[in-house]
Amino acid sequence: MKLANTKFKKRLLITGVVLLIIPALIIVFISPIAKYVVEKYSVKYTGRQIKMDWAYVNPFTGYIHFDKLKIYEDTSSTVFLSAEGLSVEFSLHKLLSKEYIITSVTLDRPIGIAIQKTKGAFNFNDIIEHFSSGPADSNSAPKPPLRLSILNIKIIDGIFYIHDTLMHINYFIKNFNFKSTGNRWDGDSFPGTFSFASGPDSGTIDGNFTFNTQNPGYHYEATAHKFSLAIIAQYLKQMTNYGTFSAYLDAHIETTGSFKDVADANTKGRIAISDFHFGKNKNEDYLSFDKFIMGITEVNPEKHLYHLDSIVLDHPYFKYEEYDDLDNIETMFGKNGANVTNVSADKTRFNLIIELGHYLVDISKNFFESVYKINTLALNSGNIQFNDFSNSEEFSVAANPLFITADSIQQDKGRILLSLKTGIKPYGNASVYASVNPRDSADFDVNFHLAKIPITQFNPYLISYTSFPMDRGTIDFNGVWKVRKGVIKSENHLLIIDPSISKRLKNKDNRWIPMWLVMYLIRDRGNVIDYEIPVTGNLKNPKFHLHDVIFSTLKNIFVKPPTTPYRIKVNTQERDIEKSLTLKWAMRQSSMLRNQEKFVEKIAKFLSENPAASIVVSPQHYALKEKEYILFFEAKKKYYLSLHAESAKPFSEDDSDYVDKMSVKDSLFVKYLNKHLNQSLLFTIQDKCSSLISPAFVNAKYSQLNEARQNTFLSFFKGKGIDSRITFSPSQNTIPYNGFSFYRITYKGELPDYLVNAYTKMGELDNENPREKYQKERGKLKMSEPLTKKPN
Repeated sequence: MKLANTKFKKRLLITGVVLLIIPALIIVFISPIAKYVVEKYSVKYTGRQIKMDWAYVNPFTGYIHFDKLKIYEDTSSTVFLSAEGLSVEFSLHKLLSKEYIITSVTLDRPIGIAIQKTKGAFNFNDIIEHFSSGPADSNSAPKPPLRLSILNIKIIDGIFYIHDTLMHINYFIKNFNFKSTGNRWDGDSFPGTFSFASGPDSGTIDGNFTFNTQNPGYHYEATAHKFSLAIIAQYLKQMTNYGTFSAYLDAHIETTGSFKDVADANTKGRIAISDFHFGKNKNEDYLSFDKFIMGITEVNPEKHLYHLDSIVLDHPYFKYEEYDDLDNIETMFGKNGANVTNVSADKTRFNLIIELGHYLVDISKNFFESVYKINTLALNSGNIQFNDFSNSEEFSVAANPLFITADSIQQDKGRILLSLKTGIKPYGNASVYASVNPRDSADFDVNFHLAKIPITQFNPYLISYTSFPMDRGTIDFNGVWKVRKGVIKSENHLLIIDPSISKRLKNKDNRWIPMWLVMYLIRDRGNVIDYEIPVTGNLKNPKFHLHDVIFSTLKNIFVKPPTTPYRIKVNTQERDIEKSLTLKWAMRQSSMLRNQEKFVEKIAKFLSENPAASIVVSPQHYALKEKEYILFFEAKKKYYLSLHAESAKPFSEDDSDYVDKMSVKDSLFVKYLNKHLNQSLLFTIQDKCSSLISPAFVNAKYSQLNEARQNTFLSFFKGKGIDSRITFSPSQNTIPYNGFSFYRITYKGELPDYLVNAYTKMGELDNENPREKYQKERGKLKMSEPLTKKPN
């Protein structure tokens, strides 16, 4: 009996060992067989070559693992998709009931590459075509549905690249993670969560989604965290000759819609784009803003519903520059946007910016044809700059700070109120108030006012077209427009207070108009230009009525001559006050005019006769413009000397005068500059001259000029025992209101009798007709307008 038990235990042990060894042997042998079969027949059944380092197959648990998986490009040795491992688990017992359940699929650290060859043609199109169902056979009996369920899908820490071979776009995302409970064959939804980070830059995006497998419905929710939009720079490169771009996206968007109709989507959430920079290079922006925020309450294009909580743009900056031939936008995008047109016309290429542009155009068209509402619309602290380099001198003006606000904007509201307020740099301000019918863009009211703008600001144009700069004058322009169904009814009032012409500047760049005659005709007895200019007609064909301009001109011809003594008296008093308080310097000049010398001699005499009196001189330097004049002169001088290199004659006063009058736009001079450029992307004469003449040299010349001016001024006081009562305060780098560098003179102690008398007589004249009418405007200017402004 004992022997029988021993034999039984032995047989049982052997049977157990066999039962363990056989499955182990099956697993050991089936795994390499599976690897062999997959690699051998992968092309036949998938269209792609598949390889791996090793495979593990357990037919008893339904577990499969492929290690170091590689799927190759179609008929290529290049890897299309690789992964550290692919693990799949099956439910074996369900196979008996002809139901296929993949209980889990895990792709570990995949690396995939999508290549776009032409628009819509990717390197994975062949895979889609290979597994696409062919056309149904109408004669065959309908097949029962495939009872396939795929559950618990995971992608862990993936990296995916995209290459556009035509547009030369290279981008990738990293740390891609995906998780889904999957979809059962009899289920109706496929949910999932995802997250990834920008590959070459910063930021992450995460979210969740649900696709309905029984109908084309979907729902997704996505959140972006400081996600870099640098990929746009690559698409911009196809349309621009140069430039840089950067921006970041923060967003939370929730959308429910249908794949059958793009317009059938209901969206809500918030989109914010921050640190937006687009321009010539990293140091020079053409367009930038701190943050753009759009709060979406509900948007549904199919229902023509656009309800936005807010649209806010903070600290936008835009710079527009005119050059000799093109502007800064055309130098970047081609003349008339030729680069954009070419890229847009090429239907074989996909360009993200072009597609976004088309989408925004469609949205904007739909917006104004739909039921729309915006609770808050605001532009805060904007800075809009315009620089014109097309004339011999630079003209610059800016709307800064700029604020635009609107109350609740609704399609079914009575009228929408908009407000614009801005400072005008270097001087002035503007305001616009508008009331618009939201149902008719040709139905609106506008009230605008531009105030305290110095006419000297427009000297670059005045010099170019007339040869005469202005050294005084303030512009005030306001109007009221009422437009109904495109028909205009408006009143516009232009007032220029105390315009004054300076000495003519002779230069081959400048055309000549006898401004002294023009000013005689348009300036009335009160030393103002005051016109009413109504505008009627319609928006497509406005009509400007100039009868007031013509009448005032004729009136001046006949009325002004009898008042000549009065006007001479006014001009004399104004000149006495101005020259007692300020000493104007012509550009690049350190000498005085004879009438200036007389006034400085008057001041010296006053100090000699009044031992208790003293003066403080405050130099106000228009450094920007002075250095521009020096730069032009030195560049033209270098060109002139190159033409006369063989001559041993020294550079004379006549040579200096000739160079001064030479045009900076002279074709031979420009050709000379272009030949000596040391860098590209220099579009202005100023930049080209700076490439030839170093800033250090210009600064040295500028310092010499200011030193010479001070010595000239002090020369009138030397040897008279009054030097100690003249104090020079530190100089200021400014943008003068009168358009020229000057000395401000402040009297300490007793004032000169001639200055007191001039003030008294000027006050009396201001109270007389016709100056009395504009006394209020002159008073505002004297109280509020500084003589100078520090540059930005």
